[in-house]
Amino acid sequence: MVTTLAIDCGGGGIKASVLDEAGTMRARPLRVPTPYPLPPALFVKTLLDLGGRLPAADRLTVGMPGMIRHGVVVATPHYVTRSGPRSKVDPALVAEWSGYDARTALAEAFGVPALVLNDAEVHGAGVVAGTGCELVLTLGTGLGSALFDGGLLAPHLELSHAPVRWGTTYDTYVGEPERRRLGDAFWSRRIRQVVDGLRPVFRWDRLYLGGGNSRLIRPEQLARMGDDVVVVPNTAGIVGGVRAWELVAGRHGAAT
Repeated sequence: MVTTLAIDCGGGGIKASVLDEAGTMRARPLRVPTPYPLPPALFVKTLLDLGGRLPAADRLTVGMPGMIRHGVVVATPHYVTRSGPRSKVDPALVAEWSGYDARTALAEAFGVPALVLNDAEVHGAGVVAGTGCELVLTLGTGLGSALFDGGLLAPHLELSHAPVRWGTTYDTYVGEPERRRLGDAFWSRRIRQVVDGLRPVFRWDRLYLGGGNSRLIRPEQLARMGDDVVVVPNTAGIVGGVRAWELVAGRHGAAT
């Protein structure tokens, strides 16, 4: 049996568990607050310490916020700040994270094969049906996104950084600070408006809304979004750690 240590790294917390080949958790999930400031070396140490509290695993899957290409960090929005999301950006951290080979660093630190993807992509791996065009949006500190076509993971796009109105990005427009400011009712209406606006862009067959805040969407607003929009459990961010290996392998196979 191949076991996977799956670590879901967010702006506010880092969660982990060990899963078997069927995606069943073999240990109770653990969570620690995301430390700040967070240079790459502390990031690796934090994950090592968290993994050390769980059973040994044969491989590692890490989902983290930002643009990740082939396990290398192109940009990560939260981890370059001095004290967490929405705080001041530290230029020294930007330099440290830009081009950081997270996959190689984590594989060497843990001594097992590692897969590092955007956190929404790992989340999506745990929920997509594998048919048609499937979009995953995760609602938490900000907005995460992942697109799947026929079960294959498409190249990542940082939709969260696109302007939605008046120069405001999606990240800011629907992120946790706005939810707290607006309250769940008005925030839920805003989520519906975002979904309506994105529908003609993606023409998805199914849209999955995940992340910690997806459960806060009001039922009346969810009902107005349509039958092709589904709220999925936040545990998908960990459970997807197993299936992510299959999806990425499929994408690479298609490319060759």
